[in-house]
Amino acid sequence: MPSMSEVVAEHTALSDDDVRWLRVLLEEWQLLADLAFSDLVLWVPEPDGNVFWAAAQVRPTTGPTALVDDVVGDLIAYSPEHLVSEAFLLGTITQTSQGKLQAGIPVDVHAIPVGHDGRTIAVVEQHTNQLAIRTAGALEQTYLQSASELAQMVTAGDFPSADGGVMTGLRVGDGFIRTDADHDVVFASPNALSAYRRLGLTGDLVDQDLTELTQDLVPASDEPVHDSLSSALVGRRAREMEIEAGTAHVTMRIVPLTPGGTRTGAIVLLRDVTDLRRTERKLLSKEATIREIHHRVKNNLQTVAALLRMQARRIDAPLAKQALNEAMSRVASIAIVHETLSQAFDEMVDFDKVADLILKMVGDVAAADGAVRAYRKGSFGVVSSGVAANLSLVMTELCQNAVEHGLVGGDGVDGDDGDDGDVLTEVLNPGRSDESPRTGEVVVEPTVGDGRLRMVVIDSGPGLPDGFSITDSRRKSLGLSIVTGLVGELGGTFELSNRTDASGTRAVVDLPCPWKER
Repeated sequence: MPSMSEVVAEHTALSDDDVRWLRVLLEEWQLLADLAFSDLVLWVPEPDGNVFWAAAQVRPTTGPTALVDDVVGDLIAYSPEHLVSEAFLLGTITQTSQGKLQAGIPVDVHAIPVGHDGRTIAVVEQHTNQLAIRTAGALEQTYLQSASELAQMVTAGDFPSADGGVMTGLRVGDGFIRTDADHDVVFASPNALSAYRRLGLTGDLVDQDLTELTQDLVPASDEPVHDSLSSALVGRRAREMEIEAGTAHVTMRIVPLTPGGTRTGAIVLLRDVTDLRRTERKLLSKEATIREIHHRVKNNLQTVAALLRMQARRIDAPLAKQALNEAMSRVASIAIVHETLSQAFDEMVDFDKVADLILKMVGDVAAADGAVRAYRKGSFGVVSSGVAANLSLVMTELCQNAVEHGLVGGDGVDGDDGDDGDVLTEVLNPGRSDESPRTGEVVVEPTVGDGRLRMVVIDSGPGLPDGFSITDSRRKSLGLSIVTGLVGELGGTFELSNRTDASGTRAVVDLPCPWKER
């Protein structure tokens, strides 16, 4: 089924301003459909006005449909007897003199010209299922009278109101009040009465001045709620607001009725949202608690990292110092994830921020030993907190390995953290001194697509030695063991090889992608 924009662009010569007005109408025409118990179809004209195309359709929530099939994209040709053609040419509301059958259902049809800037730019066709018409009680009479006045306002270009905003979710069935020109209540639905009872009303709503009554129920505040409410209820302008009395909250939408340019009253739609606001407050409280927990975990992890750093500075043995520094980096990377979670509003993490902080940390640590540039190319997207913790450790290990062993002056690859580390270093990169400065760059290249995340970490060092195998337990360090284990937990694969385009190593992590792409 084509959209209104597609129908308008293909078949009409309506201006951008006309199309904007039609969009505003479609945002609020559910109110007219519900009050009239009718299906509505928007017909837009071809440039010559001889053919009309159905651009949009809406069904009522207050009664059964009169149109079984969707008609958007259909056309009707000009006919002097056709209501749409007549309403468009005359600029007045037209209707059938008798019900006609549609799919075996007797249907009453009205055609309402849509006015804008003194012109008729489209027609709203109203179809009412006559089989569903209920006994005309006070509710039905009030609904239909209000619908008739709204239809006249559509023809004059006065509905929707230019300053009324968009009706956000309020429906006639939520709660309905009709006031007269003196803003006295002439009808109130049971749901509307219940909402005012929640605000503290003890009597009845009908025959009450709604402005004065609401001002009495809603305590005064620093915000100009009372003046705005009073202005809206006397028909000056449309408005949507939320009023509060004690713990009660009621969302309210006021639509002034001005058929023929004369104020006849207003429609007030309202909904009791007290329970919703209470639930929102509980969620906010829980969310704040969770964020505070993440903040405290981050602080504790940073304290542990600081203690490891202090211990490393007091140890002379190179292998012990290296092991403590690596442990400090692992703890710090997890702390970065919790710091990001403490600032977020859910358990999802913008991993680009985490990755950049890890790269900054790796670069800062390496800066003491030489000139190393670590940076990211591409985006990870948004990941869950559980994935973020593992992924941050994987990235930290690979970047740290690249800095320590994959750059000029490094060892070639991470060696075993045991007693044979010095022997392994000499075998992989003979003649290398621990004091040799490290230079080069480490690049992290994430790509997300086809349900997969691919993270490539490359360096510009001497590369892997001949015969190196990641499965060789003699050369598999704690860091590579951590990477292999975590990648396996995430259901992915890990490869480590020499670059083919330049000197250096290339680590590739490929994972299923159960998170949001950018």
